[in-house]
Amino acid sequence: MREFKDHLSEYLRRVQAGEELVVTSHGKPVARLAPPHASEADPEAQVLARLRSQPWIRAGKGGKPLGPEHPIMWPSGEKPLSRIILDDRE
Repeated sequence: MREFKDHLSEYLRRVQAGEELVVTSHGKPVARLAPPHASEADPEAQVLARLRSQPWIRAGKGGKPLGPEHPIMWPSGEKPLSRIILDDRE
């Protein structure tokens, strides 16, 4: 473990080059360092691709939602909807 800490940069360069390393402590393996497989490189992209392949899911276009074209106007002088809901919960 001490040698691993002292030469961490060197070991990471070796792993980046494609080598797989086993870290030991008192002769017993405690960790394995390996370069990521192509499928593990971007798990978020994998999940998004899987979701986009589902027919019932539509991917967003990004940005803020614009809201409805014709919003319903609340009559002036009336209790706000939030107050009506809070009163109903009591």
